[in-house]
Amino acid sequence: MNYGTKSTIIPSITHQPLSVNKSLSLYSPLFQTLPLMASLLILTLFTTISFSSPVFASEPEAKTYIFRVNSFYKPAVFPTHYHWYSSEFTEPVNILHVYDTVFHGFSASLTPSQAASVLQHPSILATFEDRLRQLHTTRSPQFLGLRNQKGLWSESDYGSDVIVGVLDTGIWPERRSFSDLNLGPIPTRWKGVCETGDKFTAHNCNRKIIGARFFSKGHEAAPGFGPIGAGSNNTVEFKSPRDADGHGTHTASTAAGRHAFRASMSGYASGIAKGVAPKARLAVYKVCWKNSGCFDSDILAAFNAAVSDGVDVISISIGGGDGISSPYYLDPIAIGAYGAVSRGVFVSSSAGNDGPNGMSVTNLAPWLTTVGAGTIDRNFPAEVILGDGRKLFGVSLYAGKPLNGKMFHVVYPGKSGVLSASLCMENSLDPHLVRGKIVICDRGSNPRVAKGMVVNKAGGVGMILANGVSNGEGLVGDAHLIPTCAVGANEGDAIKSYIAKNPTASATINFHGTVTGVKPAPVVASFSGRGPNGLNPEILKPDLIAPGVNILAAWTDAVGPTGLDLDNRKADGAAALLKSAHPDWSPAAIRSAMMTTANLVDNRLQPMTDEATGKPATPYDYGAGHLNLDLALDPGLVYDLVNEDYVSFLCAIEYGPNTIQVITKSPVNCPMRKPLPENLNYPSIAALFSTASRGVSSKTFFRTVTNVGDANTVYRVKFEAPKGVTVSVKPAKLVFTEKVGKLSYYVTITVDSKNLVLNDSGAVFGSLSWIDGTHVVRSPIVVTQMSPL
Repeated sequence: MNYGTKSTIIPSITHQPLSVNKSLSLYSPLFQTLPLMASLLILTLFTTISFSSPVFASEPEAKTYIFRVNSFYKPAVFPTHYHWYSSEFTEPVNILHVYDTVFHGFSASLTPSQAASVLQHPSILATFEDRLRQLHTTRSPQFLGLRNQKGLWSESDYGSDVIVGVLDTGIWPERRSFSDLNLGPIPTRWKGVCETGDKFTAHNCNRKIIGARFFSKGHEAAPGFGPIGAGSNNTVEFKSPRDADGHGTHTASTAAGRHAFRASMSGYASGIAKGVAPKARLAVYKVCWKNSGCFDSDILAAFNAAVSDGVDVISISIGGGDGISSPYYLDPIAIGAYGAVSRGVFVSSSAGNDGPNGMSVTNLAPWLTTVGAGTIDRNFPAEVILGDGRKLFGVSLYAGKPLNGKMFHVVYPGKSGVLSASLCMENSLDPHLVRGKIVICDRGSNPRVAKGMVVNKAGGVGMILANGVSNGEGLVGDAHLIPTCAVGANEGDAIKSYIAKNPTASATINFHGTVTGVKPAPVVASFSGRGPNGLNPEILKPDLIAPGVNILAAWTDAVGPTGLDLDNRKADGAAALLKSAHPDWSPAAIRSAMMTTANLVDNRLQPMTDEATGKPATPYDYGAGHLNLDLALDPGLVYDLVNEDYVSFLCAIEYGPNTIQVITKSPVNCPMRKPLPENLNYPSIAALFSTASRGVSSKTFFRTVTNVGDANTVYRVKFEAPKGVTVSVKPAKLVFTEKVGKLSYYVTITVDSKNLVLNDSGAVFGSLSWIDGTHVVRSPIVVTQMSPL
């Protein structure tokens, strides 16, 4: 059914009829409801897009569009939303997914003119093109403070009967980590299914993997992708929940893997492997496909299914990357997560892998719990021994035939000045230069382990993988296929200098297995996404960090542990535990418990450091700190949030009612007096002052805490004011009783522009803690200056 035509389509928030000579009429409310920066962005689009009717030689290629629909418009004559969409909006064959739980709407494969026609329907709140996302790619439970027979593991019965939904690349169900031995019946509230497909039958589900689904319609409809199956995209893939990549299996076993005795990775890290919540049930939602990413339409369908199925926790390690974050109303991960959180489902997301650059953190919505990566106290040391006797230390998980101390000529192809050769890209190495030698390859662009394959193909016998300045000294242990040692930027420069001065330079590589008790740990991983929050700096992101480096866990049999097609070797549970121990806690309460009890020191009892620089880390790097689950079991106080709080926040950042409905599903009315975004009841405080202000300036923040500990208790405030900043708190004492379980306080932060000196990250940092003699409920304070728009 046609509601008018339009030659060009861009994301729409509100609906009005459009004509060529009044092309701005459809979008004019947008300029009243969005921040100035977004308005300028949209204005730029309008100056570069012509709304006159172009002449096409043929209809453009179909794309996938996601439509957000105001469900209140559905005529009663249609029994379901699908009947309505397929009757009034487009042909049934064009519809890919129908969303009815976390999101009201549908995705469809349409030409731009067809999409423009659908856009004219008065029930359409917003539309956006499908977007490709990328994945953010056994000792960690002990490092988080978990111990057998005590604390959170015991209190939560190891996460028993909590259902963790994992949105990832699927699962390899035969792994020992997914055994259902001695697990009780599947929780009766579970409504999901075990979807069968290529190499995956109903028998692959059990009392551990209680559900499995796959979502491929958006992927298959995308231009340039096509049908999924063995041989698609020049690789092995399964059109089923079976994991051909390894990332999903690894993530699922890390979060909720059972105890697997005598586990190791080719001899490394041998011992008992177990996830953070070993008795939790797993629901697998395959949305990402090997070597081809994950599409928004499929991710949104998985969110919709997971919440409808009855999961308690959703883990998603997917994001846009590149340090670019869409506004919440154009971000299906944010929209899907809001729908989940509004129904009591905790959503944990990764901060991304684009660190150590500032403002690189992704997944910024305040209803998401955004987790960065830290190291653990286990390492896999290796060393490069140079011909002059120097030993330079690095890491490796190489498990093949060693070099046995034999020295080889060492070369650096990058000295030619050709970037592809310095990075050891495919077909970039001259066999005459590298045959029989150890080759230095710079880190970046292509996968670390793939560089070794390039060296091997050109005849090299080993590789030294050297960090650049951006990676600093941050190292990742990889299961390399040839003898390889990864070294930091300083060591890499030293080896290159040695080669430049010695035409006959030589080296060998030694491997030292597994070492535990490494100090310092944790350290903020160099690749972990960093703050400040690029959308709303009033909300500190990431929220916290957790183990995310050199975590060995279950893997797929479809590829070897490097993930390379030529490798034929075989090889978020934290919230689940808290949900099991405290089933009545909201997602915000769980996040608060983890944030306010997080660690700020490493195992030397020194402030945590940044792996990229070796300097002390800041809340822009680690948020509230490093996760300590045993303390999170009993946080004392929590900062809770309900749906209305998030709506108030969206009003505060100047989203209009229709824009907010794109996210929340329900119509809203913002208050006449605009709230302040910094007054969202978050467990951290970020104070932004204008660089144009001179003299003394103050800001006051309002927070409410809920007592989840002993009923009769008194908390007193303690704060560490950031350098050059004055902090005051009223009241300074909170008295809780049987009848008073929730109390509020004000924090006033005052700066004098003459005395405020920001550090290298552009901010200064402090903290505020409430203490009752047993609990320390700590919130980070960030003070910065920003230029007004």
